[in-house]
Amino acid sequence: MANGTIKHMNEDLEVLKRDIAVIKHILSEDEKLTDKTRKLLEEARKTPKSKYISQEALKKKLLR
Repeated sequence: MANGTIKHMNEDLEVLKRDIAVIKHILSEDEKLTDKTRKLLEEARKTPKSKYISQEALKKKLLR
């Protein structure tokens, strides 16, 4: 049973590694972004984290 669990966890990790590689590749292709998208991304990066709402607070707001 332990070997099966470890094998399954290893397979999950391999899938995650591939997914992260794809995401990194997409994010590294800055030159393909439109000017508008670059501006939005720049603004988002400058926004302090304190300005964002937490996921829990958003859930409460939406489920009222």
